[in-house]
Amino acid sequence: LKNIIVTGQCLNRLTESAVNSLELMLATPSRHLLSDTVVMLNLGYFQLKANPGRFIVDLPPNTPSEDIYQVVSRIPTKDVTESREASLVHVTSFNGQQIQLRVDKRVGKESMSLLEEGGQGDNQGGFFGSLWGNKKQHDYGDTIHVFSVASGHLYERFLRIMMLSVTRNTKSKVKFWLIEQFLSPKFKDFIPHMAEAHGFEVGFVTYKWPDWLHKQTQKQRIIWAYKILFLDTLFPLSVKKVIFIDADQVVRSDIKELWDMDLQGKPYGYTPFCDSNKDTEGFRFWKQGYWSNHLSGLKYHISALYVVDLIRFRAMAAGDNLRMFYDNLSKDPNSLANLDQDLPNYAQHRVPIFSLPQHWLWCETWCDQTSKKSAKTIDLCNNPLTKEPKLSAAKRIIPEWVQLDNDARADEEKYVAGTLSPLHKKDVHASPKHEHAVHSEL
Repeated sequence: LKNIIVTGQCLNRLTESAVNSLELMLATPSRHLLSDTVVMLNLGYFQLKANPGRFIVDLPPNTPSEDIYQVVSRIPTKDVTESREASLVHVTSFNGQQIQLRVDKRVGKESMSLLEEGGQGDNQGGFFGSLWGNKKQHDYGDTIHVFSVASGHLYERFLRIMMLSVTRNTKSKVKFWLIEQFLSPKFKDFIPHMAEAHGFEVGFVTYKWPDWLHKQTQKQRIIWAYKILFLDTLFPLSVKKVIFIDADQVVRSDIKELWDMDLQGKPYGYTPFCDSNKDTEGFRFWKQGYWSNHLSGLKYHISALYVVDLIRFRAMAAGDNLRMFYDNLSKDPNSLANLDQDLPNYAQHRVPIFSLPQHWLWCETWCDQTSKKSAKTIDLCNNPLTKEPKLSAAKRIIPEWVQLDNDARADEEKYVAGTLSPLHKKDVHASPKHEHAVHSEL
């Protein structure tokens, strides 16, 4: 048990409608930040990580949300009107706390919005949109944030290799964000020591599945869902951009190039599936039937690598749109066979995708051998023709994989022996400690 969750509903006091993408923080009464999030369109829902004690839930200072809105009341405490008093929360049991917040627009801000009109990204309206439109104001920070997920010892082995391949090909500071609940205790104990030894950072994130959102029951589908459904709420609000890299992928180029890529106004970028390996043409289901009609000329993208502009993503209410599509489609057992991949491709008429250059993801199943020499990452896609095990494929396809695996195993052996030493301070690409104690303490 790491945290007790504070959940609630945040609505506009006058309209009783959800104020989605409104930023909220949970802090001590002295305003020391513990966790933060954004409000969802769905019921105005939010959740914050807390622990037993007395806290405030309020709008973070110096943010678009605080500039436009103010907390005015908390239900059922009808007689409280002062903002600081209205947001007091006492966490006194393992059941957590549920609260109802009401906000008003500040005087003179009545015509302003946090979101682009329609939340579709076809203009640059709204406060977040104006920030996005002005490139001089837009700063993603010096640290490259990489997001991944793994379950089981094999994929934890792949994950260690992927992390080494990323950090060895860049001079930039890197922080990895890993979804906590699918990792083994052994891995969670070891990986911070590996991070210290190689000069990168690691943090663990999670999000409690909301009661109102249609649930998955199979573990693999739950993992897929966490890759796409909570991108707007999974990370601290100080993380402005994140790159997802599959655990079984090896990076062969500087990820900084992908980090700096212009997504041309789209909230995220994915690599389209290769067309060059003709042996698997019959398995390209998106070229026929339902998918061909639905895409209407748009590309079908692979979910093994993608970059998310979280500022743009939140300004467009992309997370709310994806959850809406998911909730409608997932109740049909025949829909979303590959949940993390089918959902963003299905939704791209509403949440557009920037197509990354093809060389950013090479996969033997779908790409021909001549294009391999220019590959910036190699992914171990399942091959429906050969059904080759991934370990065997990794050693055969990726020449550097065995050495990376040996190095990662050597780190683990040193850790067990107590001889894994941190990188010398002058060589560490370490960024300042994250101010969000709930995330960094994990």
